[in-house]
Amino acid sequence: MTQSTTKLSRRTLFAGASTVGAIATVASLMPSVSGLALPAEPQAKPAPEKGGGYSLSAHVKQYYKTTLV
Repeated sequence: MTQSTTKLSRRTLFAGASTVGAIATVASLMPSVSGLALPAEPQAKPAPEKGGGYSLSAHVKQYYKTTLV
């Protein structure tokens, strides 16, 4: 009787697991091929005719907080 002996070492096990993990990572980062359209970029607000285009947004408020001493 002949028996095929396969030696499964830790090195082989971890190499296989890391390969599967790398393939899963690449697959999750690839854009889907299902034909879904990418979301359109948000339209910028038109500039006011008489100036005064400044608005106190969350981003500006955060900046002001970082300048406090």
